[in-house]
Amino acid sequence: MSETEDAQKIHWKRNIILFLSSQTLSLFGSALVQYAIMWHITLTTQSGIMMTLYIICGFIPTFLLSPFAGVWADRFNRKSLIMIADSMIAVVTLMLAITFMVGYQAVWLLFIISAVRALGAGIQTPAVGAILPQIVPQDQLTKVNGINGSLQALTMFVAPIVSAALLTVASIEAIFFIDVVTAAIAIFTLFVFLKIPLHKKASDTQSTGYLDDFKEGLVYIKQHAFLKSFFIFFAFFFVLMAPAAFLTPLQVTRSFGDDVWRLTAIEIAFSVGMMAGGGIIASWGGFKNKVYTMAIASFVMAVSTFALGIVPVFWVYLAIMAVFGVAMPIFNTPTTVMLQEKVDENYLGRIFGVFGMISTSMMPIGMLIFGPLADVVKIEWLLVGTGLFMLVLTVFFVRNKRLVEAGMPLQEEVSPD
Repeated sequence: MSETEDAQKIHWKRNIILFLSSQTLSLFGSALVQYAIMWHITLTTQSGIMMTLYIICGFIPTFLLSPFAGVWADRFNRKSLIMIADSMIAVVTLMLAITFMVGYQAVWLLFIISAVRALGAGIQTPAVGAILPQIVPQDQLTKVNGINGSLQALTMFVAPIVSAALLTVASIEAIFFIDVVTAAIAIFTLFVFLKIPLHKKASDTQSTGYLDDFKEGLVYIKQHAFLKSFFIFFAFFFVLMAPAAFLTPLQVTRSFGDDVWRLTAIEIAFSVGMMAGGGIIASWGGFKNKVYTMAIASFVMAVSTFALGIVPVFWVYLAIMAVFGVAMPIFNTPTTVMLQEKVDENYLGRIFGVFGMISTSMMPIGMLIFGPLADVVKIEWLLVGTGLFMLVLTVFFVRNKRLVEAGMPLQEEVSPD
């Protein structure tokens, strides 16, 4: 082990604090803009088509870029990629703020900014997932990913409240400028204070092209049977998650009333649950076998989805939504850690890239199925049905011998303090 890597191990707590704080600040600024743009489009156009276009612009670029971004995360300096993505988002946001200030406020500009920000997210996500094992000792990955999940949940809880408050006292371009400042602080922090050595593949001379690198990633998945089962499970699971993720606000409006406070309440309940779940998984760490932790969380989400389709009382509905939120980080954290531990470091970016493609495409595909059905079938029945299918899928997941074997812990290593 080199002296630089030794120093990384010794100072890992300082490094992860710097990294997570800078990323949380950047995420907060981005979330402020995301909500501000969404509400601006809603209030100025009052058009469902315009909102649909905005949502499409926000996920298609991430899906299309994910395989390439995964290759980049393996070929290049991951810290630099994160800073480049933040810089790209900050520059286009600054240009949009200036354009709005001079009076040109066309809606199509917001679609472009949404697409560019999605490109930045597509670059950043696999790089962040792959860089954490370079900073954090292996036996601390679950704790750190759990804390990161809580920070993200807290950010997404606070951001809409702050964004709404700012829009009442300031213009939308002022929020754009806030995002530029938070991104600049995050970039400066990473550039000046965080020293991360290059991983092996990035430091080697590249002898293959991008397409060959991506094909190597697919071959790696084929050669590791647990990854194939892992990704197939998630593809089906994300499709089945679509009604709970996207149709519950519509269900609440139809079944409990169209009061705005009800829609706000379900978002708050879910966010509070996620914060609690992140704290639980960070302190508990889960079962020794990560697949069992994921299976328990998957079971809770399946039962919660089923319950959301049958409860007649709104306050009970909110409690179930909070339980659903608790289960999310208990499900997501061991998922991320399992990939970080079991995948060769030189392939991590590509594997997270493929995972990003699945996570950004399957729920929208689910909506293509369940969205139109929601106009002819009660949403409650869709939730009951998908909840039952999720239960069946969970049974298959936990009975898969390859997955259970992959979920077993690596040899325990004592990390330096």
